[in-house]
Amino acid sequence: MTNTRTATSMKASGKPFNLAAFCREYGVVVIIAALLIGLSFTSDSFLTARNLLNILNQSAPLMIIACALTLVIIGGGFDLATGATFGVAAVSGGWIAINVDPYLGIIAGPIIGLLLGTINGLIITTFNVHSFLVTLATSLVYRGIAILITGGSLIPVRIEAFSWLGRSRIGMVNIAVIVFVVFMLFMMLLLNRTTFGRRVFAVGGNEEAAILSGIRTNLIKIITFAISGAAAGLAGVITVSRISMAEPQAGAGLELEAIAAVILGGTSIAGGAGAIWRSVAGVLLMALIGNGFNILNVNPFFKDLTTGVIIVIAVALAASNSRR
Repeated sequence: MTNTRTATSMKASGKPFNLAAFCREYGVVVIIAALLIGLSFTSDSFLTARNLLNILNQSAPLMIIACALTLVIIGGGFDLATGATFGVAAVSGGWIAINVDPYLGIIAGPIIGLLLGTINGLIITTFNVHSFLVTLATSLVYRGIAILITGGSLIPVRIEAFSWLGRSRIGMVNIAVIVFVVFMLFMMLLLNRTTFGRRVFAVGGNEEAAILSGIRTNLIKIITFAISGAAAGLAGVITVSRISMAEPQAGAGLELEAIAAVILGGTSIAGGAGAIWRSVAGVLLMALIGNGFNILNVNPFFKDLTTGVIIVIAVALAASNSRR
């Protein structure tokens, strides 16, 4: 929203077109369109409803995490504990589903994630330590908790009342995709149409000015990390219900994928600027690259190389715009 207003005001004032700003705003959409066109010509099985819905279904957990992580990064924070939170919520939800109640297991995942995310926010604000260091440390603690819960073993969760979340469909669309769409719309509403969202932008843009404006910056940070934890918990439950297996190492490296997607979407690492839909587009771009390379049977090394190059370009554009 902020970027759109900036572009409009520049146009109205007669200022020259800013290519870097345009690329940061819509570059990911242009690349996605180019990929869709290119892969459609190279493979008949790519541009089909079944394949595209499968891409969305497989990416739904990561998209949910990326939506929430966007709030954290816009607010000037960094959450490296989302993968570990995902793991704790996944094994906890699976254990509760088997030993207590399957529906309670589904509910428990996001709640546990919410609590772990809140702990991150409280530590960061209470001790005034950078979120990068705190979440790096808590990710190790949370991963250890996941191992303690399972004893290092896998937990089979073959319960129909639990697996519907990840496997059931309405028509051709998986329930997980519907959950993701509802969550994304809620996050967009929260960020762009509420006082809380405006305060997140303010805290990330200039925390000192936000404090002088009377904004309770610590509370805003705590809430963003709590939402990030809840999203990781929801994603963990969806994944377990889909594969019918909970494991303590689940979600390892997921936080890096989510951060990469958010950066690809043009959200500023320095905070204060970003959009939920662009982070979702970043996840979709990474998913399309992986799916396209699999269909074309290309060496996986080139998939990582291509994704890495695109991320470097996105970071360079963001840094260039920040300097301006």
